[in-house]
Amino acid sequence: MGAAQVRSFSEIEAAFVEYVQRTVYCTMVTVDRHNRPRARVVQPVWETVGGRPVGWLAVFRTPVKAAHLANNPHTTYAYWHPCQDAVFVDSVSAWAHDRDTKLRAWELYRRNSPPGVGYDPHLYWSAGPDSPDYHLLRIDPWRVQVLRGADLSSRIWTVEAPQTSVNRSAPGRPPPPPAPSGGDPDAAAPRS
Repeated sequence: MGAAQVRSFSEIEAAFVEYVQRTVYCTMVTVDRHNRPRARVVQPVWETVGGRPVGWLAVFRTPVKAAHLANNPHTTYAYWHPCQDAVFVDSVSAWAHDRDTKLRAWELYRRNSPPGVGYDPHLYWSAGPDSPDYHLLRIDPWRVQVLRGADLSSRIWTVEAPQTSVNRSAPGRPPPPPAPSGGDPDAAAPRS
């Protein structure tokens, strides 16, 4: 079954919110410097700003996540529910550092945005939004797909992907090692 392209995010916003509310957690995918994917389970909050979705992800700034995003800020967030409803968000994720933005996202988590999604961030950052290990990613989607499991109908909203600098082969970095004879490229190289 083909996917229907929509012109405005508002055409899929209700399904997006419904599926995110039902699923709550999603898988965030980044890529390492050798373009190998890495997944982790996260819980972003969402709002609509100027007719476009904007996500916020409160996180600990781990070395792996920081290195992946420094090399390539393109990320995918995938929600899947056992009834087969799914949301796929292709985006650019960037660190947000200013206090006002971090406080705003903190409040979105506390208020649950959308309703049912979020948590009390004090559970992880007891010193509040000024905790030194509270970090925030802004998620700017350029493609959102909602997939209804009942009939596999799919609707896709896109905007032109934002221009970003993606460092695919930095000076001094060796190319990825060849795959070992078993064919598993991850067996030969350490994870970044």
